[in-house]
Amino acid sequence: MTAASASAAILLSTSLAASGPTVVLRMHDPALVESSGLAVSGRHPGVVWTHPDGGTVAQVMAVDRRGDTVATLTLDGIDPYDPEALAPGTDGRSLWLGDVGDNSVQRPDVSAFLVTEPRRLADRTVRAQWFRFSYPDGPHDAEALLVDPDTGRLMIATKSFGDAGLYQAPSMLVTQEDEVNRLERIADVPPLVTDGAFLSDGRFVLRTYTDAHVYDRPGHEIDSFALPPQPQGESVADDGDDALLVGSEGRNSAVYRVAIPAGEADTASATGAATTGEPAGQGEVSGRPGGADSDGWRTAYLVARAVAIVVILGGIIAVLRRRRR
Repeated sequence: MTAASASAAILLSTSLAASGPTVVLRMHDPALVESSGLAVSGRHPGVVWTHPDGGTVAQVMAVDRRGDTVATLTLDGIDPYDPEALAPGTDGRSLWLGDVGDNSVQRPDVSAFLVTEPRRLADRTVRAQWFRFSYPDGPHDAEALLVDPDTGRLMIATKSFGDAGLYQAPSMLVTQEDEVNRLERIADVPPLVTDGAFLSDGRFVLRTYTDAHVYDRPGHEIDSFALPPQPQGESVADDGDDALLVGSEGRNSAVYRVAIPAGEADTASATGAATTGEPAGQGEVSGRPGGADSDGWRTAYLVARAVAIVVILGGIIAVLRRRRR
């Protein structure tokens, strides 16, 4: 991915941030070096689901508070293109795996797979419902799939430097055997969105490599704040108790719990499944979710973020030049 070239620049900013976010777990599984999506389990307290980026089989993996993979679900008969996102279903026991990545921007349609969390965590092959989606304005790269908890409607936020958008699926979906579900563009989104998640109060969050953007409805941003610097910030999930879980690609990658600053809407408090307590040896870490206590912290963070963006741009230009040769 083009974001890999920004890793060093983003890592340079870790010493510049004040305390705030907390490490919830670190993923030890080598199969999750490219952990891309994140969702809190609705059935198993203390467990989060994630998945690898790419591969020849579609899988979702359950990770406990120690960072250990305790179950791998392999989706039967599905050869994925580029899985990039994971979202909880509306029934509290299902997961949507979004096969929506398209770095070359050439796919005629993208896919999402619906699976049910098992009652018992164990490695197994599971059946999945397969849904296909097409954009009204041609192919797009994307890494964010969201599911509205009130309506059950799926949304995809595309990833680009310009003209990125939020696309909504029909209220009634048809499976891939029947036809392709046509998406509708409903709002603009920030550049380089890498994931998104709905909150328990109906708001939703879109994250980039460096920031989180909070919306009370599509196209109406009510807040934004800095996320802890990560090697390649890829994922976000709602933790329920006015907090987000944010993850990254990379070896032994950390998942942080980040408090959501007070916004324009009151939040409904709930007990988060994956953040009760913290793993042995973990504690406060660098990073602050927003509203820095000093102008110096914010200035330093903005400088580091600007450097990261410049490096990303340089990586993309280099890739484009190689393709022309």
